[in-house]
Amino acid sequence: MSSPVSTFFGLQTTLRGLLAQQRAVDVTSHNVANANTEGYSRQEAVFEPTAAFDIRTGALIGGGGGQLGSGVDVATYRRIRDGFLDLQYRAQAMGLGEWQTTAGTVGQVEAGLNEPGDDGINAQLGKFWSAWGDVANAPESVATRQALVSQAGVLASQINDVDAQVSTISTQATQEYTSLTGSTGTVQQAATEINQLNGAIKQAVDGGASPNDLMDRRDQLLDQLSQLAQVSTVDNGDGTIDVHFGDAANPLVDSTGVHWPQTLTAPGGKLGALLQLTNPATGTLQGYRTTLNAFAKQLADSVNALHNPGGTGTNFFSYTVGSEAATLAVNVTATGVVTSTTGNPGANDVALAIAALRGGAADTAYQALVSQIGSEVNDAQRQSDSAQALASAVDDRRQSTSGVSMDEEMTNLVRFQRAYQASARAMSSMDEMLDVLINRTGRVGL
Repeated sequence: MSSPVSTFFGLQTTLRGLLAQQRAVDVTSHNVANANTEGYSRQEAVFEPTAAFDIRTGALIGGGGGQLGSGVDVATYRRIRDGFLDLQYRAQAMGLGEWQTTAGTVGQVEAGLNEPGDDGINAQLGKFWSAWGDVANAPESVATRQALVSQAGVLASQINDVDAQVSTISTQATQEYTSLTGSTGTVQQAATEINQLNGAIKQAVDGGASPNDLMDRRDQLLDQLSQLAQVSTVDNGDGTIDVHFGDAANPLVDSTGVHWPQTLTAPGGKLGALLQLTNPATGTLQGYRTTLNAFAKQLADSVNALHNPGGTGTNFFSYTVGSEAATLAVNVTATGVVTSTTGNPGANDVALAIAALRGGAADTAYQALVSQIGSEVNDAQRQSDSAQALASAVDDRRQSTSGVSMDEEMTNLVRFQRAYQASARAMSSMDEMLDVLINRTGRVGL
């Protein structure tokens, strides 16, 4: 004899098929709806056969047996994500954040120099030397001397302004770092949200759910943090992760909560670039100011040495040691301009000597600064472009894995729709069979 099978067993089997295909259609609809949602990873319903029904056949206890399939169920909703590509993208995003910040900041300095240009220091320096040449040609002319003093003032003011611009750029970069890392900054906010997501994800996992959208949001926050500094994670196996940020001594986020602020020294990314740019001892911006100070000192000292030989008279330029570019100023009036060592009317040996400084050490020092800044801007921009290309390439690969393809989703939609229709047709057939069994059994001729 055989093990009895319920008359309604087939209906239950087809019902499971209907429900499973309906869930698959729901997942496909969710994917289509989020096709343009930033950070979204496509999902899929993972099918598995339900437990089979054991059937024993044969009249004797030792008779054979078998299993009758009972349908299908959705085991889980899987998030399509490649962790290795995430690691690659975050590494490239860190480099991109670093070089974009460097290129942007150094580019501001280059723009402030306005070189080559009619209003740049180089042009004003040329006019300054020419003004000394004019004085040499007419040493007795008060108007010519006044024009020299005015031009010298313009030159000194231009040097002051460039130093002030670099100082302002440095201050702004420092403020940006403080804003990002402060108690209400981007790092703190992202860490707090990741910690909250860890709790929600763990609760969902413990309950047997698949919190895919919450995991997407957490990965999106990690992507954002990776532009600021190096990010690494440790999977705790319960849905939560520990997040390590930059070169901080402690994890940014772990099972005990958020640990911020912390001291960073070489974190990489945007924060690393800001630290390097603004370091008061070895930073790029301070290096520019130091070189600008050296140029201003060289200019003033070379002119003063000829204008005031022996240091017993009046220097043409004045400045404060250590902040030469910021304090450079004209120290004489038109009547105080020295044109000759003899003091004779019409003598012009001092004016000629100073005019001959054109193209000398001061000019060379400034040209070297302009060349250095230009070279570093070009290098930073090149590195930024390269990092952008690499990050985009990795992101394209990541999107090809986790991104939503409308063509693929439409294909899946048709596939699940056909499966749903087939399950519905099977249920209709079962219903017709049961109708015959229940309503027509025993009626002859029908």
